[in-house]
Amino acid sequence: MANLWQRHFENKIPDPTPAPATEPSEDPPGSAGIVKTHYFRLADAHDAIRLESGLTLDQVTLAYETYGTLNPEKTNAILIEHAFSGDAHAAGFHEGASTPGWWDTMIGPGKAFDTNRYFVICTNVIGGCKGSTGPSSIDPETKKPYGLTFPVITIADMVEAQRHLIDHLGLSRLLCVAGGSMGGMLALQWVASYPERVRSSIPIATTLHHSPQQIALDEVGRQAIMADPAWAKGDYYETGQPERGLAVARMIGHITYMSAQSMEEKFSRKLKEKNYSFSFNADFEVEGYLRYRGDNFVKRFDANSYLYITKAMDYFDLSGDKLIPSGKTIDTRFLVLAFQSDWLYPAPQSQEIVRVLRGQNVDASYCEIASTYGHDAFLLEIDEQTPLIRHFLEKTFRDAQPDASR
Repeated sequence: MANLWQRHFENKIPDPTPAPATEPSEDPPGSAGIVKTHYFRLADAHDAIRLESGLTLDQVTLAYETYGTLNPEKTNAILIEHAFSGDAHAAGFHEGASTPGWWDTMIGPGKAFDTNRYFVICTNVIGGCKGSTGPSSIDPETKKPYGLTFPVITIADMVEAQRHLIDHLGLSRLLCVAGGSMGGMLALQWVASYPERVRSSIPIATTLHHSPQQIALDEVGRQAIMADPAWAKGDYYETGQPERGLAVARMIGHITYMSAQSMEEKFSRKLKEKNYSFSFNADFEVEGYLRYRGDNFVKRFDANSYLYITKAMDYFDLSGDKLIPSGKTIDTRFLVLAFQSDWLYPAPQSQEIVRVLRGQNVDASYCEIASTYGHDAFLLEIDEQTPLIRHFLEKTFRDAQPDASR
């Protein structure tokens, strides 16, 4: 059976041409317009990424998109980091598509990340399955998908791959690195790895490290995948991926993205039909919703990527002085955002980030937003986040101008 993996996920490795500015679009208002995904390839062994594990990964490809225009001074570049199952398509529309990028409500003309002023970049992380090198990619040595021969990666490895792209784009310093959930971890890791290259950071609904509960939730998802016979120890690309295991993993994850209140408001105990079926069919609307979410997820995501990325999140740890070593001074500004009903990454974990930063005399603002949406709030509470981010970026941008000190 020929290359079933290609039917599941579009992990193509085409033209590594640098992305131009976003193509103009007439509609809809406030949209970044019609956009394209571009691919940057680290061409040779000299550019291979040395991983935190000590191994190397070469011939790496990163999928990325850009929105807006880079100014002549190159002081307006913002790197947007996606969450666990996200991708490089953060805003605007692909040609012929009816749905926009995953953070289209926040990125575009006049929006929080205003593309009339800023040059916004978003890249799919390594380990993913949306164009960047990951376990479903072809191993250049074997000419077969990596599967479990793909090396274990970390959040720092993802940042290191992105650093190559930022160099390639000719950017010595980013105005901001921002993202929610795992994207927030990447925003923090950028500061830990390259503080001199980040003027500001906006970590949203995230943490300095996973708690045992968060690791446990990830492990249950991984075990659901690996317990599916179709997983075949990660070597399933010719036979079809473990759909049931991956769907269950996604259902578990989706529960953690909502709050008890949002589930009550959305589903309560409503039935799909008038009466109980007295079977194991999906009687309750919430059951049908989770099954729908799980089934849809397997059409767009690779089970092995699920394993690798959740493990990278579990390894992530910038607690103590790992974010900013004791005695070191940095001039990166922070805006830390959290949501009151988020129980996956609860507000105290964001408060810990702020305590660490202020303990090192770093300029750190914190806002805890009232919301009933749970962890999903960072994707949904647009009106609340927009003015906070807009004002924070405006000040950072003013201070970044060459004549700011005059």
